[in-house]
Amino acid sequence: VIGSVVVMPNMKTATSLNLFMCYFVPMMLFVVISAGLLLLYALLIIFYRQQWIKTPVSKLTPGEYGQNISISVIIPARNEGNNLPALLQSLQAQTYAKHLFETIVINDYSTDDTAAVVKQFPNVILINLADELGNIRINAYKKKAIEIAIARSTGNIIVTTDADGVVPPKWLSNIAASFDQQPIQLLVMPVAMFDTTASDGPFIKFLKIFQALDFMTLQGITGASVHAGFHSMCNGANLAYTKYAFNTVGGFKDIDQLASGDDMLLMHKINKQFAGQIKYLKAKEVIVHTAAMSTIKDFLNQRIRWASKADTYKDHRIVLVLALVYLVNLGLLLFPILSFFYQSPIFIHLKLIHIWCIFLLFKITVELYFLWPVAKFFNKKQLLWYFPLAQLFHIVYTVVAGFLGKFGTYKWKGRLVK
Repeated sequence: VIGSVVVMPNMKTATSLNLFMCYFVPMMLFVVISAGLLLLYALLIIFYRQQWIKTPVSKLTPGEYGQNISISVIIPARNEGNNLPALLQSLQAQTYAKHLFETIVINDYSTDDTAAVVKQFPNVILINLADELGNIRINAYKKKAIEIAIARSTGNIIVTTDADGVVPPKWLSNIAASFDQQPIQLLVMPVAMFDTTASDGPFIKFLKIFQALDFMTLQGITGASVHAGFHSMCNGANLAYTKYAFNTVGGFKDIDQLASGDDMLLMHKINKQFAGQIKYLKAKEVIVHTAAMSTIKDFLNQRIRWASKADTYKDHRIVLVLALVYLVNLGLLLFPILSFFYQSPIFIHLKLIHIWCIFLLFKITVELYFLWPVAKFFNKKQLLWYFPLAQLFHIVYTVVAGFLGKFGTYKWKGRLVK
């Protein structure tokens, strides 16, 4: 009896200490690390907000500048027969002198009426990629299409956009004025996604709103980072660069093994060769609107495609930022899962869920603080009401797309891509 009185408390103490070391300490360490990463993330987002606000809104007067700059608009297109008419019509409506720009569409092995649609516009140059490559299989068809079009082009300034977009009337006039007024080699410009239509069902409406919010966030970071001299992002749907810069850096040489990266990876090459000659044109007159994906599958494949080039960046600052964003979202995804399996009394579980909710609310608040001036510029402040609802979906997709972008494959435009 005496032995049991003496030994049992020691056993209980040892067991409690063992449970403490095996479960409580690792979980608390996870909480502390998550909190630290979230704080660093918040500081980064606040930095982006400051840089976005500091980015001056363009006050160019197109009529005074850019009256003798030749431009080649290049549009890679694969099965875009339904979308091309709107884009080509918007190009016909440009205020820029017609004799100073040309439009080149590269038909990327389309199986629909893309080529026939282009031929309906007599002033548009059509290049069939099949005539250039034949049956040769490559991984980066879009890069090859742009490369061939640039070789055929006559303009000194190359402007790229997507076949499913629409450009504003003063688009080219402002681009020409920008290159004429300041010494730049590459011009990054804003892109926005189309709003929903009346025919969209509830799910499709939410999916498009989510994409518009996510894309607007990326666009805000794009403008902020370029202004700060931290050239991490741009979008080929609205990008302009000199043909001289493209040829000087060897075009897509050494990055042509990736299907993606015709915009960002090229920007990094140009920045290395022409430091300080990349600018962001913050002007509503140049916002290009592009279509959102209409299915979850297409949306994920698009984001996996974007994420697939992440480990090719040679700028360690960009890699660190991407790693921070990924780890913050991964932590917020794992937090409720780990707390559910955590062996502890129910009140500890509730405490952990409370902490997770605080972390989530903190992230939403910081991101809304960043997004407010960005949404104001894009005239999309009404979308911010959906932002808290979209947060959980954003966390999941970021983790999934980031992982598959590194280790998986994706299907894009009917092709399975490594």
